[in-house]
Amino acid sequence: MHEISTNMAKIIECVPNFSEGTNKGIIDGISKAISDTDGCSLLDVDPGSSTNRTVYTFVGSPEAVVNGALNGAKAAFGLIDMQKHKGEHPRLGALDVCPFIPVSNATMDDCVECANNFGKRVADELGLPVYLYGFAAKQDYRRSVPQIRSGEYEGLSEKIKKDEWKPDYGPAEFIPSWGATIAGARKYLIAYNINVLGTKEQAHRVALNLRENGRGPDKPGRLSKVQGIGWYLQEASLAQISLNLLDFEETGIHSAYEEAKKDLEEMNVAVCGSEIVGLVPLQSILSAADNYIQKENLFILDEKQKVRLAIERLGLSSIKQFTPEQRIIEYMIASNKDGPLASSTLRQFISALCSRCSTPGGGSASAAIAAMGSALGAMVGWMTFGNRKFENLDSTMRQLIPPLQKAMLELVPMVDADSSAFNEYMAALKMPHKTVEETERRNVAMQEGLKTAISVPLKVMNLANECWDAMVKMAAVGNIATISDMQVGAKSLETGVYGAYCNVIINLKDIQDEEYLAKIKNDADNGLKFAKEKLDEVLKICEGREK
Repeated sequence: MHEISTNMAKIIECVPNFSEGTNKGIIDGISKAISDTDGCSLLDVDPGSSTNRTVYTFVGSPEAVVNGALNGAKAAFGLIDMQKHKGEHPRLGALDVCPFIPVSNATMDDCVECANNFGKRVADELGLPVYLYGFAAKQDYRRSVPQIRSGEYEGLSEKIKKDEWKPDYGPAEFIPSWGATIAGARKYLIAYNINVLGTKEQAHRVALNLRENGRGPDKPGRLSKVQGIGWYLQEASLAQISLNLLDFEETGIHSAYEEAKKDLEEMNVAVCGSEIVGLVPLQSILSAADNYIQKENLFILDEKQKVRLAIERLGLSSIKQFTPEQRIIEYMIASNKDGPLASSTLRQFISALCSRCSTPGGGSASAAIAAMGSALGAMVGWMTFGNRKFENLDSTMRQLIPPLQKAMLELVPMVDADSSAFNEYMAALKMPHKTVEETERRNVAMQEGLKTAISVPLKVMNLANECWDAMVKMAAVGNIATISDMQVGAKSLETGVYGAYCNVIINLKDIQDEEYLAKIKNDADNGLKFAKEKLDEVLKICEGREK
C-alpha cells in the first residue's frame, strides 16, 4: 500500500467492480495491479461468491487513480472471460462499473475528467467499449447504471449496434470475453444489504417497495436516490435486500434499514442485521448513530461510541465483523486527519513553540489554550452527568456539555490553521518585486495573506466566546469537587481569547483597507471585553461556591 498524505492537493476514490468473486488468483492479480500503481492506496477488497463480483476501493491523486483503474482493467482483460460468468449481481462486463468519487480537495469536475481520461485510455490501449454515467454522462438516458446495464451482458451484442447505444469511447462492437465497462463520476454510493431470514422473493418484494423506481412509473418506491433488488446468499443461508444508496445524505443507511424492517414485520419475516459492501463514509455512520440517539433519547457525544452504536443497531457485524478502522474510509486513509501540530505529542508541540521559528507561535498556542479551556468546562459537565449525587442535573448537563465539546473539537484544527495562515503571508512576502507589475501583485498577495492571518485568530476568539454561556451555567451547578478545574478552564478560555486578540491586532497594523481595519478592530475589542467580563463572572460564581 502506498501511503497517501491528506496534505496533497487532491484525493479521489475509485471503486471498480469486477465480475469475479470466487477465483482467488484472479482477485489477487487485480489487487496487485492496483496496489502496485504508484500513488494508489488500495484500501479494501470485498469479494462475493454468490454475486460473483469483487468490489475494490482505492484512493490517490486524479492521475494515480486513473492509472490504478487502468492497470486493474489490463490485469482483468487477460483473466476474466464473461462468456463463462454467472452470478446474482447484474453485470455488463468484466470491469462492470468504475466510478470516481471526490474525497479531499477534489471536485466532481475532477472526477468527470478522471472518468473521461480512463474511458479514452481503455479504448485506446485495450480496444474496449466504455459508457459514461453519473455526472460524466453525456446523455440523460445514460445517467444511471441500470439504464446503461439494461439487458445486461446477454443483450449487449444487439444493443451495442444501435446508434443510441454507441459507446462513449471505444468500438461499437460486442467483445464476448469482456462485454463493456461503465465509467463515471458520482457522490459516495453505499452498497448496503439487509439480511432477511426468508426467501429471495420476499426480499425482492421489499426491495421493490423501497427503491425509487419501485415497480414502474405508476408505482414508485418510498425511498429517493435508492436502487434495489432481492437475492439469496447460499453461503450465508439467507436472502438479502440489496440496495444502492446513491445519496446517503438524502436517504441514509438507518432510513433504509428501518423502512425494510417495517415491511418485513408486516410479512412476519425476520431481519437479521445488515452489511455494507466495501467502504463507507464516516458521516453516514454518524448520521445513523444520531438517528438512534434522538429516537432513544440517548446522550452520546464521543465519536467512537457513536460508531459502536450504529454498528450494533444496524447489525453490521451479522455476517462478518465490521471493523471501523478497516471499513470507514476516513479511518483508512493513512495520514492523520489532524494537521501536524494538532497530531503531535504535547512535548513535540511545546518544543516546536520553543524553537527559533516564527511558526508555531502565539496564535497556535492561543488556539490550543482555548481548546483546553472548553475541554475543562466539558470535563466538569461529564464529572457531574451520571453521578447519582447530581442526577437531578442530568438534563442540564445534556444541554451544557455539547457546545463545550463542540467548541473544543473546532478549536483544535485552529492550532495548525494559524501557522498555515501566517505561512501564506510569508510566501507573499518572498514574491519578486523588481518591476511595477511584480510589486503590485506582491502587495495584493500580502494584503490577502494578512487578512487570512487575521481571520484565523478572529475565528478562535469567536469559537471561544461561544462557550461562555455554558461556562457560566456550568460554574453555578457543576460538581463542586471540580471547581478548580472550572476556574482553570475559564482562565484558559479567556487567555486563548486574549492571545488571539493580540495576533489580530499585530497583523492589522499593516492593513491598507481602512474600512476593513476599523471593523475588525471593533469586533476584536468587543470580543476581548466580552471574554474578560465573562471570566470575572465565572470566577465570582466559583469563589461564592467555595465559601
